[in-house]
Amino acid sequence: MRARFVSLTVIVISLAAAAAAQNAKVDVSGVWVFSVESAAGSSSPTITFKQEGEKITGHYSSQVVGEAPLVGTVKDQTIDFTITGEIQGTPLVLKYTGTIENKDSMKGKLSTEFGDGTFTAKRK
Repeated sequence: MRARFVSLTVIVISLAAAAAAQNAKVDVSGVWVFSVESAAGSSSPTITFKQEGEKITGHYSSQVVGEAPLVGTVKDQTIDFTITGEIQGTPLVLKYTGTIENKDSMKGKLSTEFGDGTFTAKRK
């Protein structure tokens, strides 16, 4: 009987530890390489995030938009950020909303006034 109790206790503790690890917040700070697909085509921007609590700031770099700052939030496994830049003098707002899959990858959607797309990203 005592062996069953000990075994059950070990199983419960293991499950609780696994659940806590899965729900642990991921810090996205660092350099990420994105792969973006949209009606406008494909692009591979590099994004550098700095995370402080739920707030993120950073820098966006791509051949299409060039260099631009970003601001956003990370809540649990959800990331949202906005880049305000321009293409050939025309202002452009890029809104990224995604899911952090683990500490080194994320995926989601891109919304712009010119159309929507999808993205995947890997930490560099």
